[in-house]
Amino acid sequence: MTNTVDFQKPVEAAKSLIALQTETLSKTVELQKKSGEELVNFFKSEAEKAKSLKTPEEVIKFNTEASSSLYNLLKAQGEAFTSLATESSKTVMAEMQSFGK
Repeated sequence: MTNTVDFQKPVEAAKSLIALQTETLSKTVELQKKSGEELVNFFKSEAEKAKSLKTPEEVIKFNTEASSSLYNLLKAQGEAFTSLATESSKTVMAEMQSFGK
């Protein structure tokens, strides 16, 4: 009595997971690139604004507003990375569950 082993399903599962990993890494790299560009543009813009400051009050107001803007930018970037991670996790889990069927 000879049973043949079906390797097709595990191979297809591995291919699918590798494709998902590749897609996620590509999205991550693009998001990192976008985040870096946003930070560079933010600091360039703030440096230009800082050139016109003349009084201590203007410096304090500028510093407060710049810090708040930077915080909001970093928060938005963090949320984008969290969203990508959540989406990727759900996709992988759905794919893994389909292999069990």
